[in-house]
Amino acid sequence: MEIIDGKKISAQVKEEIAIEVKKIVDAGERAPKLAAIIVGNDGASETYVGHKEKACNQVGFESVVLRFPETITQDELLAEVKKLNDDETVDGFIIQLPLPNHIDDQIIIEAIDPKKDVDGFHPVNMGRMVIGLPAYVSATPDGIVELIKRYNIETSGKNCVVIGRSNIVGKPIANLMLQKGMDSTVTICHSRTKNLKEIAAQADILIVALGAAEFVTADMVKDGATVIDVGITRVKSDKTKNGWKLLGDVKYDEVAPKCSFITPVPGGVGPMTIVSLMKNTLAARRKEYYK
Repeated sequence: MEIIDGKKISAQVKEEIAIEVKKIVDAGERAPKLAAIIVGNDGASETYVGHKEKACNQVGFESVVLRFPETITQDELLAEVKKLNDDETVDGFIIQLPLPNHIDDQIIIEAIDPKKDVDGFHPVNMGRMVIGLPAYVSATPDGIVELIKRYNIETSGKNCVVIGRSNIVGKPIANLMLQKGMDSTVTICHSRTKNLKEIAAQADILIVALGAAEFVTADMVKDGATVIDVGITRVKSDKTKNGWKLLGDVKYDEVAPKCSFITPVPGGVGPMTIVSLMKNTLAARRKEYYK
């Protein structure tokens, strides 16, 4: 059994991006620039944006965070999105979700110029990904693919089972695993799937993105399988100093001994998400996907 080390791989990718950024700057051009919009005072959102700012500094990007009060109207926020769309010095930008209830997330997402949608949530990028065109792929699915490739895990002809059908993880990763180059045979399972345990146990590659702590148990995993655990749930614990523990969707201690490869929680898929955002921003600076 080999543990897939997301921290190690994310550090490698950051180093590679930093080298490319240095080449751009040494050629007399400006560094890539990433902007983020954050609305309100959500602690988790502030933490995530802080991590993204730190990553930008590490790879040599310029970064800017635009903070707005929770009382901002939808029209006012749309106006701010337009400003970033029109700003030629901004290569890509993200809208930190969730937004306040009076703002329609989807309307805001669809207002982003697809060429600057480095989160990969715009329907144009989703659609391009589905038909196999170059596109900004959302961070978590892209991070999963990066880990699989870096660990040289065989995917061609393998049975891949995805548990979870969200637009952010489940659907896109299923599609990516299906495409040429990955060439897996993919099954998507969800809350209405019958015989889920039996289907999961046939997977050579099991990707779990439910948000249900320790849902997957040893009897759901085939011997020698690769298990990618996307879930992360904070639960109370009397065994940690802060009284909390992070759990994945997989019951790690009993599943890991059966696996060829497995991602831990934390330290597996998580560190790759911000790296994927950096990759997309570099691609946006180079105009790799959209001319």
